[in-house]
Amino acid sequence: MNLDYLNDRQKEAVLWGDGPLLILAGAGSGKTSVLTTKIAYLIKERNVAPQNILAITFTNKAAKEMKERVIKLVGVQGYNIQISTFHSFGLRIIKENYERLGYEKNFTIIDSDDSLTVIKKILKEQNIDSNRCNPKFIKNQISSAKNELVTPEKYRTLVHDELSDLTYKVYKNYQETLLRNNCLDFDDLLVMPIMLFNNYPEVLESYQELFKYVFIDEYQDTNEAQYVLSKMISTKHKNICVVGDDSQSIYSWRGANFKNILNFEKDYKDAKVILLEQNYRSTKTILNAANSVIKNNLQKKDKRLWTENEDGEKIKYVRALDEKDEASFVTREVKKLRDNGISLDDIAVLYRTNAQSRTIEEGFLNSNIPYRIVGAFAFYSRKEIKDLLAYLKLIYNTKDDVSLTRVINYPKRGIGSKTIENLSMDAILKGTSMFEAIEKGKELAFKDLILEMKKKSDTLSLTETIDMVLDKSGIRKDLESEHTLEADIRLENLNEFKSITKTFEEESGIASLEDFLNEVSLVSDVNDEKGDDSPKVTLMTIHSVKGLEFGYVFVIGMEENIFPHVNSVEEGGLEEERRLCYVAITRAKKKLYLINALKRMLFGRTSVNMPSRFIKEIDVKYLDMPETKVLSKTIDKTEMFNDDNGLKAGDNVVHDTYGPGVVVNVDKSIATIAFKGHGIKKLMKNHKSIKKVE
Repeated sequence: MNLDYLNDRQKEAVLWGDGPLLILAGAGSGKTSVLTTKIAYLIKERNVAPQNILAITFTNKAAKEMKERVIKLVGVQGYNIQISTFHSFGLRIIKENYERLGYEKNFTIIDSDDSLTVIKKILKEQNIDSNRCNPKFIKNQISSAKNELVTPEKYRTLVHDELSDLTYKVYKNYQETLLRNNCLDFDDLLVMPIMLFNNYPEVLESYQELFKYVFIDEYQDTNEAQYVLSKMISTKHKNICVVGDDSQSIYSWRGANFKNILNFEKDYKDAKVILLEQNYRSTKTILNAANSVIKNNLQKKDKRLWTENEDGEKIKYVRALDEKDEASFVTREVKKLRDNGISLDDIAVLYRTNAQSRTIEEGFLNSNIPYRIVGAFAFYSRKEIKDLLAYLKLIYNTKDDVSLTRVINYPKRGIGSKTIENLSMDAILKGTSMFEAIEKGKELAFKDLILEMKKKSDTLSLTETIDMVLDKSGIRKDLESEHTLEADIRLENLNEFKSITKTFEEESGIASLEDFLNEVSLVSDVNDEKGDDSPKVTLMTIHSVKGLEFGYVFVIGMEENIFPHVNSVEEGGLEEERRLCYVAITRAKKKLYLINALKRMLFGRTSVNMPSRFIKEIDVKYLDMPETKVLSKTIDKTEMFNDDNGLKAGDNVVHDTYGPGVVVNVDKSIATIAFKGHGIKKLMKNHKSIKKVE
């Protein structure tokens, strides 16, 4: 078998014989090629039967790619290799041993939504108010417990308070319900095989004999259940080859334990360790920057990426004035790259949190730069933003049946689809809107809520109105009670919406809900052309970009409290943030841009942040530092407002855009003014666009 296309270290890994092997594969070092070649070598040169090989990776896409590459190397024999995800492997074991686990042959696997439905049913049967204990929180706790191999009985010993006692009771009932219904959930696909092997040693031994050679890809991402399952299968022959990079372990929040790869040599005393340090992706400058950042982590394996590629351009470091200036810079640079013949498909903008994409999206929209959002919806397409906008539209226009239908039962307030259907029919018969047709029941309480918020919004600024809606509707409380990462992200996006209202008020002086909704509709009404494969810039979080590469990469928001994230102060958190930075840097092949802002409005608050410590950890010789911090002429927000101009009802004013008008009412910071030909407008009373006429 010809191995000439491999470098010395890659070849060593492929040729290494039996026994435990740890391949520490740095970013862009060709690990997939090594893994597939090693599997092919076992079959073609060492006559290992394909069915005796087990290869595990983390996504169906990666498993499919690995299988295709192996088949290309060994032919049809490759179809007999078990190459799959952990969950697919677990499902195979359960299918072959369902009776021992107490299940019937026709068992079903329930999805996440069905799992939540079962938990809600149990809470209802036990007369537990879902407002006191969020079903999604319970579901998350049960899932975490399973992945840590904590059974209901073991969970009971960990109970220290009312909430965990309640979780134990639901967990126990939940498992009994699944068994009674001949169902498994997704987490059971890992837990049940381990339970089977513990209870039936002879079954475990049969699988150990079947899978004499075990390969685990992305080993740094394994959780407790995956780690235990890997170890059990390979204990007898110890022909386990794990591939991974501790420096790219960034998923602790979903249970991954990077210490599994650090402890491999403790688990297998005679383990061989081979380092793949030659990078085929990036320039020397980019790799040197990545090395200079990651070396500051204490918990790591020592390795240093190197490449025979060119030195390449220095890393462009930019300190913008604010988030809009940051977006302007990125937009201008992307235009330059496109004008120089670079495909937009080869450009990515990376950020730490989803909410940061908004200003970049607006910059690209205004400049007609096509983009795609990976791993999340475009900002205005996100469910939580659509829900908030529906509330705002309904407050402004109670006849908006579409918005009413969207939020009348969100958050849950016991108004079912049948009630909504009847309400719609009543409205048709009466010739009114659904809102006007409401006369009774829980929907009447909703109607009163909207009317109350409508009245209050007259005396509040737009930003204050957002907070009022989030609080009074129950959206904020509902998301906070989930205690899940998904809910936290949704809350961040909702809080980021306040940045939009605040900027709108500051720049235009307008506090009118009508004008704001008109403005937002122009930005949010962008057609997402399905099947459009024309070149686009990729926007995504750094967590989502792992495994991908781009010629030109922009990393925005490189500031303390943003990246590293403000929540990273807990033990181990900062080191994971640094690994995340390492991942971001090593995605770039040709040119890397690191950008931060002197001040930033995020989640409706303006803060002044220090540059990220990760910038300081990069040797200055690899950075192209700007001589000046000013990138574009940006208006000073303090110049937009007068001191209190003492406006009162009856005053004559003139506005830069609307012309002469008369003040109808003044409340707190809001002036309601009647303009000839423009109608009544709500404006920030001390904005410089308004001048009092004596």
